[in-house]
Amino acid sequence: MQTNAPPRRRRRLTRRRLVAVAATGTIAVGTALAVPLLVLRGDEAPRASLVVPEGWRAGQVYAAVDRALGLRAGATKKSLAKAHLRLPRDARGNPEGYLFPATYPVDGTSTPESLLRYMVDTANKRFGIRTVAAGPQRRPMSVYQTVTVASIVQSEAATEADMGKAARVILNRLERGMPLQMDSTLNYAMDRSTLTTTRDDTEIDSPYNSYRRTGLPPTPIANPGEVAMRAALNPTPGDWLYFVTVKPGDTRFTASYEEQQRNVAEFNRLRDGGSAAP
Repeated sequence: MQTNAPPRRRRRLTRRRLVAVAATGTIAVGTALAVPLLVLRGDEAPRASLVVPEGWRAGQVYAAVDRALGLRAGATKKSLAKAHLRLPRDARGNPEGYLFPATYPVDGTSTPESLLRYMVDTANKRFGIRTVAAGPQRRPMSVYQTVTVASIVQSEAATEADMGKAARVILNRLERGMPLQMDSTLNYAMDRSTLTTTRDDTEIDSPYNSYRRTGLPPTPIANPGEVAMRAALNPTPGDWLYFVTVKPGDTRFTASYEEQQRNVAEFNRLRDGGSAAP
């Protein structure tokens, strides 16, 4: 995230994790390696699988499905209308946030529609929770809004250990009517992934510009995993309103704008001096 301070760069070192759907239907945590890959199950012959890492956007998932099935670029996105996905009404047919990170089997019967349905059905099973409330039951949120929070947490937190605190920052700012000021929402609006946000970026006219607009963006901005979803449901208690990753392994959370400015200044010194790892 950023504050109203001059533009800065935020470094993020995060190891993307995924949830693999095994043959038994159980869930196991693993690390995304490549797309596609081969999975061996007992005495079965090798078969192709599609890996969807945590934090991928819908566009990345569509492209991966195209490659896995040997289709022309854009074919999977065009198939959305035919997939008949079971999405929340608030999603308005947009599966962003519901393409659950997992490993999905691919064989001769696989189609874009079948793979997208598999992803969304898995998300509904994992996210199929009743209306929840953030903080001390003061701000009820729908499941869809919770997934949106989780998607920002997934995109912003430097490590899984930071996700609960990042979720608390988001909820605290929502509670106070403050703009979220998250770089990740700007990146989504501009269809990019970058560590640099400029002042001009923060002025763009987009419902995903969380510098100019208050509240949550209209949709999730990525497809979150289980850890990020748990963080959105059960954020770490605290009064934080700001955070910045000063250096790898050192993300600082604070309720003080002045302290945040000092942390940002330290980050900039480390960056400009070449002391911070890329």
